Amino acid sequence: MTATYTFDIFASLDGFASYDNADWGPYWGKQGLEFLDRRLALYGEEQRMVFGADTFRLFVEMIGSSKVPDEALDPVNGRMRSMPTTVVSSTLEGPYDWPDATVVSGDAVDVIARLKEESNVPLRSHGSLSLNRALMAAGLVDQVQVTVFPVIAGQTGVEPIFQGAADFDLELIESRTLDGRTQELTYRPTLHV
Repeated sequence: MTATYTFDIFASLDGFASYDNADWGPYWGKQGLEFLDRRLALYGEEQRMVFGADTFRLFVEMIGSSKVPDEALDPVNGRMRSMPTTVVSSTLEGPYDWPDATVVSGDAVDVIARLKEESNVPLRSHGSLSLNRALMAAGLVDQVQVTVFPVIAGQTGVEPIFQGAADFDLELIESRTLDGRTQELTYRPTLHV
């Protein structure tokens, strides 16, 4: 049996993963207690994080273990940082300022297919857009979990999540509203033919 792979992403309503030249704040400025509790619960489950090189560099820059002490770190990011992590990259060179990171080079599809076969815990990737679009096209993503914050970032949004992705049919397998405004939607993707 292969490990479940979840592509976990935060988005504005108009499908951007991030923003530039704006003062939205963390989590688009819309984090509430239910959202934070949910994220802590998700990261409290035994699993392995998977990142592409760019996302890993960004997280190391923002919250690398020597940059921010545990007690000063957002609890969600602190928990994510403490999880075992696999980074798919041919360009990264150590040492890595991350407690339990393993960098694996090679074709991402081959690396993740092998990891799914070998892992005894579920796999979760937060962000890593190009990596996850390629894995979706290869049929390796079991769940797409999109947390949609109640914002439209038409002027400041960057990184359209599914730009250039293949076409997929999505089966909704779970949904929840957090803090009365933020939607967490979990889908099972199937390549549309």
